[in-house]
Amino acid sequence: MVISVDRGRWGCVLESGTGQLVTAMRARELGRTPIVVGDRVSVVGDRSGQPGTLARIVRLEERSSVLRRTADDTDPFERIVVANATQLLIVVAAAEPTPRTGFVERALIAAYAGGIAPILGVTKGDIADASSFAAHFAGLDLPIVQCGIADSLEVLSDLLDGEITALLGHSGVGKSTLVNRIVPDADRATGAVTGVGKGRHTSSQSVALKLPRHDHSSWVIDTPGVRSFGLAHISADDVLDAFADLMDAVEECPRGCGHLGAPEDPECALDELESASYARAMAVRRLLAALRTNEAW
Repeated sequence: MVISVDRGRWGCVLESGTGQLVTAMRARELGRTPIVVGDRVSVVGDRSGQPGTLARIVRLEERSSVLRRTADDTDPFERIVVANATQLLIVVAAAEPTPRTGFVERALIAAYAGGIAPILGVTKGDIADASSFAAHFAGLDLPIVQCGIADSLEVLSDLLDGEITALLGHSGVGKSTLVNRIVPDADRATGAVTGVGKGRHTSSQSVALKLPRHDHSSWVIDTPGVRSFGLAHISADDVLDAFADLMDAVEECPRGCGHLGAPEDPECALDELESASYARAMAVRRLLAALRTNEAW
């Protein structure tokens, strides 16, 4: 498993034996194949992990999930953020900086399209009440956990057990502080929020960290604080694919329906759903609307 990437060198933990950490380079035959944190790879050569040794990555295994983004909504070039994560913990602060629904909606879209189960983590709950913000995502069956410095991490720890969880958040929301609490020897850099309510970047590279007191399959992947999260590579159907119950309904939609409802899609079948299914459909429709705009960033 690739746990770090730095200037043409990949840190890999061998999944057999003692879990030795080795440093590897990409074999020439792989060309410029992107290899990211979370990837499973096959390595050959010196796997002792001794200082100065270098193994070679010769094969990239098929990915079970991929978290992707583009620079903005007009950029067709996809950047793979993390591979093979089973969960995405979207970290927002209740205040300082003010939480943005647009950021969470876009992170949710990326998670659903990438085959990753999302969780919303709220920090700084001792400063402000985020319940009205969290209510915006009702209907999505989105787990929401309080994980600020004043909160117990027992609930979060249970959610992380046996999972590979990527953490995503704006700079300044307390993500690195949270990582340091989850993995006490992580030593992730932390920084203050600036006077204009925006954090400064404190983590410049993604890194996978094994969770202490958990089994060997429990990891968190800390990603750099994000300033933009483009979704040029994702379509409305990519999002709906994550909701099997709604996919059955939209089969009745006319060709080319964007599932946004009137006036854009006046014959959308989502409008015919009832009770809980309708509420769920409207929550997903808000995600589809967010897919059309890069506002609230």
